[in-house]
Amino acid sequence: MVNGHGGAANGHHHGVTLNIEKDDTKDTISTFTRQYSQKLIAELFATYFLIFAGCGVIMVNIDKKNLVGQPGIAIVWGSAVMVMVYAVGHVSGAHINPAVTIAFASCKRFPWREVPGYVIVQILASILASGTLRLILDRKHDPFVGNDPPGSDIQSLVTEIIITFYLMFVITAVATDDRATGQLAGVAIGSTVVLNAMFAGPISGASMNPARSIGPALVWNKYEGLWVYILGPTVGAIGGAWAYNTLRFTDKPLSEKTKGTSQQ
Repeated sequence: MVNGHGGAANGHHHGVTLNIEKDDTKDTISTFTRQYSQKLIAELFATYFLIFAGCGVIMVNIDKKNLVGQPGIAIVWGSAVMVMVYAVGHVSGAHINPAVTIAFASCKRFPWREVPGYVIVQILASILASGTLRLILDRKHDPFVGNDPPGSDIQSLVTEIIITFYLMFVITAVATDDRATGQLAGVAIGSTVVLNAMFAGPISGASMNPARSIGPALVWNKYEGLWVYILGPTVGAIGGAWAYNTLRFTDKPLSEKTKGTSQQ
């Protein structure tokens, strides 16, 4: 969910794990290179493990009669995002979320030509993870671990827009701005997921990720309210990315700004 993709591992941060360049659209890499294939594979694995862990803990919680609880579920989702950011952020950016990929592309932090591939593998990974969980866990009761609005569609839609806006605002800040503390990007992003899931889980399901909702919907063949979890996170992510960009008054890293001041 994260990050998002593209971390700013451009040498100005010490230990930055994300790899969003300042203008990824100028990248001369063609769509079907080895490097792009590696990015897609990284996104596939990262999204698979995210959905496997996050939806898996939901199934275990249902099977064990609320043994884990809402706080435990939120922590698992946030931890899974954090781990994947550090694991593959330097390879693919660890978007693990179609809304994040689209949002970065909308503000020219990711090339549009690579968006379809990312979105396809993210959704494919979610389908594979959901299918794996349905095969190995609680086949007797077969609980649905997708998202279905607990209340009205509008209530869930507004909630998803707001919490994904919040998440994407944080992602854009820590992943694309050299003035941020890059090595803590995974912690910041994962913590935001935990916070959102803690309070918004009972309200909307706290998807924040179209792939997270599409995969289970296809595997269980349940599509009620699915549009909410596609539209809401996408709108929220684009809004969050653009909102932070309005605060970015310079593209110069803090190290350069400090150096220039000291020489005066």
